Amino acid sequence: MQKLTGRCLCEAIEYEITGELGPIFNCHCSKCRRWHGAAFRTRATIKSSQFKWVKGDEHLSGYHSSENTVKTFCSICGSSLISTYDESPDKIGIPLGGLDQAPDNKIEGHFFVGSKSPWYEIDDGLPQYDEFPGSHAKVRETSHQE
Repeated sequence: MQKLTGRCLCEAIEYEITGELGPIFNCHCSKCRRWHGAAFRTRATIKSSQFKWVKGDEHLSGYHSSENTVKTFCSICGSSLISTYDESPDKIGIPLGGLDQAPDNKIEGHFFVGSKSPWYEIDDGLPQYDEFPGSHAKVRETSHQE
């Protein structure tokens, strides 16, 4: 069974994930770009039962970035830690940038590419979605040849 650890920039907060991560995607929505200060956020979803704070939970702060989503971050250094969802308390969104190890699975694609940074070109050949991938999401046509 896979075991992953992660921490914030100042290392006041540490966490542990036990078990496999859900599918990994790069999110290009404007909120993730602002939250991470980057062209996209590489993230996965896990079950809340897989996650535990190991150290520093007294330094956690949260912000409702939308009606049902709370972004949790370090109150000392500001590092992005997890997302929780009021309508799905059994799930946690994990940004992979804070992990100490590489997960077993690989990135499966990009979503919210309709609002991606205009200065960033996606050219890795992975599927691109205008929305969160699901049964109704359509894959964008790309000019990249595999």
